[in-house]
Amino acid sequence: MENICAIATPYGKGAISIIRCSGKDAIKLVNKIFKGKDLEKVPGNRIVYGHIVYENEVYDEVMVSIFKAPHSFDGENSCEINCHGGVFVTHEILKLLLKIGFRMAEPGEFSKRAFLNHKMDLTEAESIMDIVEAENKLALKSSLNALSSKLKVTIEDLRNKILDLLAKIEVNIDYPEYDDTVDVDINYLMPHLEELIQKMAKILDNSKISKVVIKGVKTAIVGRPNVGKSSLLNMLLDEDKAIVSNIAGTTRDIVEGSINLGEVTLHLLDTAGIRESLDVIENIGVMKSKKVIEEAYLVLLVLDSSKPLQKEDYELIELVNKKKHLIIANKKDLDPIWNLENIIYISALNKEGMEELKEAIYKLLALNEFNEYDPTLNNTRQYDLMTKAYTALQNALASAKALMDVSLIEIDLKEAFDKLGEITGESYPEELITALFTKFCLGK
Repeated sequence: MENICAIATPYGKGAISIIRCSGKDAIKLVNKIFKGKDLEKVPGNRIVYGHIVYENEVYDEVMVSIFKAPHSFDGENSCEINCHGGVFVTHEILKLLLKIGFRMAEPGEFSKRAFLNHKMDLTEAESIMDIVEAENKLALKSSLNALSSKLKVTIEDLRNKILDLLAKIEVNIDYPEYDDTVDVDINYLMPHLEELIQKMAKILDNSKISKVVIKGVKTAIVGRPNVGKSSLLNMLLDEDKAIVSNIAGTTRDIVEGSINLGEVTLHLLDTAGIRESLDVIENIGVMKSKKVIEEAYLVLLVLDSSKPLQKEDYELIELVNKKKHLIIANKKDLDPIWNLENIIYISALNKEGMEELKEAIYKLLALNEFNEYDPTLNNTRQYDLMTKAYTALQNALASAKALMDVSLIEIDLKEAFDKLGEITGESYPEELITALFTKFCLGK
């Protein structure tokens, strides 16, 4: 493979910048501009002190980490040059590397090489980006699980069980005269198919929660004008993000903010108050609010507990009823004059009721049931492939119950086996790998 290099640390000034180099001749090439120990004689997994020097000009004082194939991140000979974290000096060293025989790495190319050299599978590779992008503790734990091969082992176990069934079916078809083979008929297949389906269903259910945990929950705050939606947003964010006023219709557009509520991230959207209005601009805000409700995963409906419920309140209760939602009675400090079942009383003004709201959100999102140590599918690609494998097994079970020929059931088993293989990269189209790793940042 070609010798590649890239800056692996974020752009900007800092204490240290790291330039990653990889390829068959990576150590040999870096040695040309390194003054210190002979890097080609340094054992792997060592770090050495020296200077970057080219044509008798000293560029920087550095530490160089040496990793020798196959004991490196990507399975290739590699160096990591730790230089001072100035933008100029980092780019000067990078230009030197390009001059002496390296080429600039493409986004995700180091991780792609690690996959192609069997240093990791696709689930482990994708977990790297999930770790980088993790916004809360649960997201980090779930991503670390994938990196530690828990998902890989689970997928391999499922595939091995399917492969065993396929092998026995083939033996029965090709060598029916053998007396010592297992008789693979409908009665033999059904319990095995049911067990596989049950295991996949558990993974898919847990992954629905995991997806919410990792990506964050798109949360709409809705209600009539002047019930305290913006005050609730400010209370959750602990800052004056939205304008608070006694004048109805103050919020005319969507106000956004994000918060880590315990171990889950809420992407909050404060919407314009929903009511009938002759104000054209306000009506545009109302239309946007209704669209946000449709797109949100969680809806927080705010009502004013100090005033009688109005027609718009009941319409909003009906509107959000089909979504995951919580009804929040604001202004408890003014003595509520009505009571409904399953509501949370708060005072956004006095910042009261935060713990009760947090507990209700956790319960509604089933986060209390989420075990971060269970294997989960952490992105849409993995989830879609598992769903296809699950559907294929359901079709196989339906065919078995319909007493169809085992050779027809085998087709669905092969489909499930292949789809699970695409999750880990055991079977994959080349264009998928290229597309997947280009999403990685440079230097990964």
